[in-house]
Amino acid sequence: MIDIGFASWVLKIRKIYQKKKLRSHSDMRRKDYSTMAIACIAIFLLVFLVFQFHLSSISRINATYSTINSQDRKRLVPKSVHNMKILTPPPQQSTRAEEISCDRAHYTYDICSINGPTVLDPIASTLFLKDPTSSTLQKPRVETVRPYTRKSENFTMSRIKEVTLVAGPRSPKCNIQHKAPALVFSAGGYTGNFFHEFNDGFIPLYITVNSIFPNQDVVLVISKARDWWINKYKELLQTFSKYPIINLDNDTTTHCFPFASVGMISHGFMTIDPAFIQNSKKFTNFRAFLGKAYDQNHKVQNLPKSRPLLVLVGRSGGVGRLLLNQNEVRLEAENVGFDVTLFEPTPRNPLKEAYALINSSHAMVGIHGAALTHSLFLRPGSVFVQVVPLGAEWVAKVCFERSARAMGLEYMEYRIKAEESSLIDKYSEDDMIVKDPVAFRGKNWSHKAMTIYLKEQNVKLDMVRFREYLKEAYTKAKKLMDREG
Repeated sequence: MIDIGFASWVLKIRKIYQKKKLRSHSDMRRKDYSTMAIACIAIFLLVFLVFQFHLSSISRINATYSTINSQDRKRLVPKSVHNMKILTPPPQQSTRAEEISCDRAHYTYDICSINGPTVLDPIASTLFLKDPTSSTLQKPRVETVRPYTRKSENFTMSRIKEVTLVAGPRSPKCNIQHKAPALVFSAGGYTGNFFHEFNDGFIPLYITVNSIFPNQDVVLVISKARDWWINKYKELLQTFSKYPIINLDNDTTTHCFPFASVGMISHGFMTIDPAFIQNSKKFTNFRAFLGKAYDQNHKVQNLPKSRPLLVLVGRSGGVGRLLLNQNEVRLEAENVGFDVTLFEPTPRNPLKEAYALINSSHAMVGIHGAALTHSLFLRPGSVFVQVVPLGAEWVAKVCFERSARAMGLEYMEYRIKAEESSLIDKYSEDDMIVKDPVAFRGKNWSHKAMTIYLKEQNVKLDMVRFREYLKEAYTKAKKLMDREG
């Protein structure tokens, strides 16, 4: 309609022009020029209008296509997770069109799922899709994952066994059929360090189970599941899963699962962010989970107490951050009003006994270090005093302050001064190492900084100053004790 109307308009102009009489050759030349100009303008307008018409049509088509795609995407992801910054949809809600799905967008971890009946060959550390589609038989898909939460650390991850997920070739024969899905991860890396066993292991495991397998059973398939580690954490592992662990390093039997996930989700150092979990679990829920694991086998007798119990966490050996005047601190705490128990954990300590001691206490005091991970066993309302050496302010915050506040503890922090650090004996007061640790350390927590501040440094507390902290801790602990009756 636009083209026809425009052509009629041009013809009318020409008819009017033909009725005019030309009086001279010069006039005719000017008219010829005018005719050419009018024709050029008409052609330009015609092309422009046609272009606009087609562009408008294409825009309407694209808008419709975008809306359809958006609606399709919304149908694939549950409403409850649309506002999450990190989306890891449960594998059972994925379509078979995407038989293997991987999320590799995170700094600390990768996680992949095989979204259908799955066969595990533990000898090859490989999960096969049991009934691949014809398209994947023609063009198999293979993904590999190192299922540990230190993705950015090349040296650490090089020691983590790869797990392969395959959709394509015919799977091996199944020997053992499981009704529950599999969660595959590694207990390697920094395992052996109590802090890392929780930060890199059990907290991400809790997040993953509640993100991908909420309210359902799961079979744990673990590499580097050493006997001592299984024995140490057997109560906790049994709370995660009622099924026997499948050890990826020594099992030789094929296992079948309805689906499987490989890897663990981390929210950061000692952190659980409820915004990133579909059922909004918090750190207080994780603390309750620990109680479920250890209270069921070891009930604490709540005997009447006249004085609140303080656990003084000690360190021994040449590992740094020793409390050089530990006996003075213990005596001062007793003079303030506490009953004091010295706690020096070792790898051989049964964890249920450590839980029983700390869960029944009212306060904990200790220098920053892995042993303070036992603060996870404190009850909400208990007092936790972290002694922070020079240069350790950042690690103190991310490792223990954050989790303590998230659990509802009465968190207190005692930052030592230069004269309380043994570094003053090795470096001058004007050395940046002592004078301004933050400037010396810079933005990166380097190996050199870790060695100086965490291994070379010991602490001798100023008892006049520290006594005031003990008095405040006693007041808070006594209130908790009286409240519990």
